[in-house]
Amino acid sequence: MRFGPLWYHRDFRRLWAAQTVSKTGSQITILGLPLLAATVLHATPWQMGVLLAAEFAPALLLGLLAGVMVDRCPRRRILVAADLGRAILLLFVPMAAWLGILEIEALYAVAFLTGTLTLCFEVADQSLLPSLIDRDRLVEANGKLETSRSIAEVAGPGLAGLLIQLLTAPIAILLDAMSFLLFALFLRQITSVEPEITTEPTSLRRDIIEGLRFVVTTPVLRAIAGCAGLANLTYGVMMAVLVLYATQDLGFTAGLLGLAFAGGGIGAVIGAVLADRISAQWGVGPSVIAGQVLSVAGTVALVVAGGPVVLALIVLLIGQFLGGLGGVVAQVNQMGLRQSVTPDALQGRMNATMHVLITGAVPIGALAGGMLGEAIGLRSTLAVAVLGDVAALVWLWCSALRTASVVQDVPSHTDLELSLAMDA
Repeated sequence: MRFGPLWYHRDFRRLWAAQTVSKTGSQITILGLPLLAATVLHATPWQMGVLLAAEFAPALLLGLLAGVMVDRCPRRRILVAADLGRAILLLFVPMAAWLGILEIEALYAVAFLTGTLTLCFEVADQSLLPSLIDRDRLVEANGKLETSRSIAEVAGPGLAGLLIQLLTAPIAILLDAMSFLLFALFLRQITSVEPEITTEPTSLRRDIIEGLRFVVTTPVLRAIAGCAGLANLTYGVMMAVLVLYATQDLGFTAGLLGLAFAGGGIGAVIGAVLADRISAQWGVGPSVIAGQVLSVAGTVALVVAGGPVVLALIVLLIGQFLGGLGGVVAQVNQMGLRQSVTPDALQGRMNATMHVLITGAVPIGALAGGMLGEAIGLRSTLAVAVLGDVAALVWLWCSALRTASVVQDVPSHTDLELSLAMDA
């Protein structure tokens, strides 16, 4: 990784280090919970879909409330509290497993509660960055943060698969809980002062409507929400059956599955490093479109995987690599774009609204994927996911995002309120 001037920003370095530790640990649970459900609790496709839906349901149910909270409270404190809460919740899983009382319903509850804290964490995290650095560095900064996440995706799944195979899933999840504690320690060292809240909190309803209207009336945000929402609907369908597909249809062990997932991390690392350069060459909008094209190719590779285990592993690695590469190129550019067009006072509500529209599609897709997996089979369900990815690409191609670029200056919150009032 090339060290540029941004690396001399002390608080950004601390944020980057904290996220690297936390994201590496999170990869263990991302693989550990569904593997625990599939191999120990013998979950059905429907139960796997419900488990994934429980993890992402808070985005749909509570996302708008989280946005108001993030705009009203210090964002760094929310990050610390959310990670400490997730650590405590994850400690329950190994304890219940060792006591012999772990049931699938308990995993549903843990997934929902950790998902609620993850929602608060992600909205606050995305809203904090613009207050730490200049807006013209947002794509670069998001690229570096995505690099740390992508490195975690390379090391995390392989490490998770190995730990689960050698030490069992509960112990692996215990290690993830420890990573959240380390994140909180790193984050407490950030010294930058967040911008003061310059507007008095109004009614909860008015604050929520203001965030919704800002997203809906801003063409590039509306385009991002539509495309990414469709893509995440597809992601939910795919992830509901992917672990069962790999372990049952392809005959993968936990270690091989972790290795296959690591292919996505490798692609993501490359995508994170190149995202800023690609956007400089092609523009932000075309870069997002190129990323979605690669994501479609990655999902197609999952459908055609088969034959001997070695061959299936190679095809799955290619699919994960393409999906990771394309997904991160699109993510880095669209994140920098949406942060750049939003006033600081609306960052929390904008990110929360986008979270509802984008991440809120995952539980719907997961439930649909679980039902489809039982009705038409695992591979056919993945084929349906391909159609969803293609639909997201078509949406993107027809939207205002094709010619979008990062905005250097945004209107003040007062000017924006006047504009919205005139539109009403």
